[in-house]
Amino acid sequence: MSTLQRTSYVRTFAEIGLDDVALVGGKNASLGEMYRRLSAKGVRVPNGYAVTAEGFRHVLRCAGADERLRAIFADMPLEGDITLEDLARRAEEARGVVYAAGLPDDLAEEVLASYRRLREEYGEDVALAVRSSATAEDLPDASFAGQHESYLDIRGEDALLDAVRRCFASLFTERGVDYRRRHGYDQLSVALSVGVMKMVRSDIAASGVVFTLDTESGFRDVVFVTGSYGLGENVVQGVVEPDEFYVHKRTYAAGHRAVLRRRRGSKAVRMVLGDPATEPVRNEPVPEADRERFCLTDDEVLELAGTAMTIENHYARPMDIEWAKDGTDGLLYVVQARPETAASLRAPAASARYVVESHGELLATGRAVGARVAAGRARIVTSPDEAGDFAPGDVLVATSTTPDWEPLMKVAGAVVTERGGRTCHAAIVARELGLPAVVGTGDATTVVTDGDEVTVSCAEGDTGHVYRGRAAFHVDEVIATSTRRPETHIMVNLGNPDLAFETSFLPNDGVGLARMEFILTESVKVHPMAALHPERIADAAERAEIDRLVRGYPDPAAYVVERLSEGIGTIAAAFYPKPVVVRLSDFKSNEYAALLGGRAFEPEEDNPMLGFRGASRYAHPAYTEGFALECRALRRVREQMGLANVIVMVPFVRRLEEADLVLGRMADLGLERGRNGLKVYAMCEVPSNVILVDEFAERFDGFSIGSNDLTQLTLGVDRDSELVAFDYDERDPAVERMIALAIDGCRRHGIHSGICGQAPSDHPEVARFLVEAGIDAISLLPDSVVGVTQAVLDEERRLGR
Repeated sequence: MSTLQRTSYVRTFAEIGLDDVALVGGKNASLGEMYRRLSAKGVRVPNGYAVTAEGFRHVLRCAGADERLRAIFADMPLEGDITLEDLARRAEEARGVVYAAGLPDDLAEEVLASYRRLREEYGEDVALAVRSSATAEDLPDASFAGQHESYLDIRGEDALLDAVRRCFASLFTERGVDYRRRHGYDQLSVALSVGVMKMVRSDIAASGVVFTLDTESGFRDVVFVTGSYGLGENVVQGVVEPDEFYVHKRTYAAGHRAVLRRRRGSKAVRMVLGDPATEPVRNEPVPEADRERFCLTDDEVLELAGTAMTIENHYARPMDIEWAKDGTDGLLYVVQARPETAASLRAPAASARYVVESHGELLATGRAVGARVAAGRARIVTSPDEAGDFAPGDVLVATSTTPDWEPLMKVAGAVVTERGGRTCHAAIVARELGLPAVVGTGDATTVVTDGDEVTVSCAEGDTGHVYRGRAAFHVDEVIATSTRRPETHIMVNLGNPDLAFETSFLPNDGVGLARMEFILTESVKVHPMAALHPERIADAAERAEIDRLVRGYPDPAAYVVERLSEGIGTIAAAFYPKPVVVRLSDFKSNEYAALLGGRAFEPEEDNPMLGFRGASRYAHPAYTEGFALECRALRRVREQMGLANVIVMVPFVRRLEEADLVLGRMADLGLERGRNGLKVYAMCEVPSNVILVDEFAERFDGFSIGSNDLTQLTLGVDRDSELVAFDYDERDPAVERMIALAIDGCRRHGIHSGICGQAPSDHPEVARFLVEAGIDAISLLPDSVVGVTQAVLDEERRLGR
């Protein structure tokens, strides 16, 4: 209970806090808590005051409105269906009763006196935001958020008093009445408080939402920032695809200031103020130049991240925070904060991993919400009032959603929208309901045919896919039942940063192989040399596409370095502070050629598997500039981002002289072995690595055995040839002897021994052999981790370890 005993119907933000939810509602209580307790810690909240719930009851008492309201709802069915017409009639009558009650003189005078104090603080022409705050809002068992009205750009005493009356009346919106009816709340048991605060002029700047965890995986070591131009309603309701940013908490706390990862949204429209009499707000197109740049600078993203972490530490739980930038003073403000109640409640110890085996034609892509897959009949719905014969399990396809759509979403099998990002209404509700959702597709209602069977897949990374027909997929239940860890480190192979946060929940000792080439393909897309020398590309369409990708960056090199470092950094942050072994790009020449512009810089080889790959190309004139970009990206990850858990690995080192040349080149580029704790591993995948293991061990801090290539080169079998596939077997005695010799050599020299090839993921007996041979670490595909961990524990127990 609040310690305040005054009879006043108004409380300033400096007088209220979390203990006052019953008095001022969840929204106002949270604003007061932050204003009173966190302003000194740098959390900027616009000042204001709350008209209390007791003030609302005072209005009803003075007008004798209680009985009239009770009569309106007396015979309303509490369970089952109610016609939309009946619901609308009752809600409209109730709003009319409350609005007509007016404001008693004593209450009106308090409201205006507090307004005058705000004018003294902010100036005579201060604009106000007048916002509803229900007394049960944001409680664990009830969320009334979005059901009541708010009014912006309110100026002058008469306009303020009218806005307060309209907020009070909005307790009885149709969606509010129906929500209370369906959840068993008496219509008069919830009261309304009204918040009056300085309006942040985000209509001429930007706004958005910050979560203090990753909303998809529940990963808690990042702050997730979204933003777009104009008022925040577009982001919340999913009208726009916002910009997205991640900041890593632990390295931020250690003093490193770098954005971990970013994604530029389309930001097609922005909500601005309109004519107060006819159209209070309106949407207008965003100029192309603004759409192609981020709505926040890195410094602003980092300021929001620091603010969010301060709020999270105070509340001691993950938070969902609304922010706004004022276009007049250029400052960032927090305008709402509430506990996050979806991703934070998931249990990471047990999860289902969906795997798509085969699928039909790709119809649409967007942002993936929920790592699930669902199939059903597609139903294109233009408004919740026109749902027709929408049946349980149908796939809801819409332009966007609002709270009015929630009854449909609760029976849908999946959700697809044309607009919105991962913090829009459709995404938030889908997350809470456990539905896969693909948001921000741009064209779903035109490319999907109403009534057709479709599959919605959100299990393939950040990009969600809508496929024609029912795809073949299965679900792997991953349950970590044992808390005991084997002495042999169990690590994971990972190339897709989109899956890093989710994968980090597996029982693991880090990443034994992070594939840089996958990041080049998915995140960079451009051949590093092509980015540096576009004039050498003959294909005009490829040049135009590269120009589009690098637009907005200081130069093409900055684009490659930023995109590559953010992909690597995301994987490193997901597993921090565990070691993450990042292998330098290990494309073959034909694979490099498949990158944008790559054909202009790659040779045509008869057997690329044994050609210009790995260490041989890093110091070669044909790729030396591209290698410099790879090293710049790695330095940025370790030094600017502070992710010093990254270990660099050199692949396909054929000769000692080659090793010396590459290590020297790396040192010249700021990646000197031993400097700032940098470890450098080598892939052990060429027989010469085993034959000269003692000499190689003097040059590297560890070996990671690549069983795929080591098998190929030991047995003389082309692993890409189906004709001799019967001769390719990692379990062959010759291959096992090579692996054992490599492990012995590492042990002799006190360096790390690991394996990152396919063999232990596919064959449990290989894992047992490796344990007996004394290997330090086994790195596996994610879906093999739990099973192989148990096999390793069993083998260690058999060996008496």
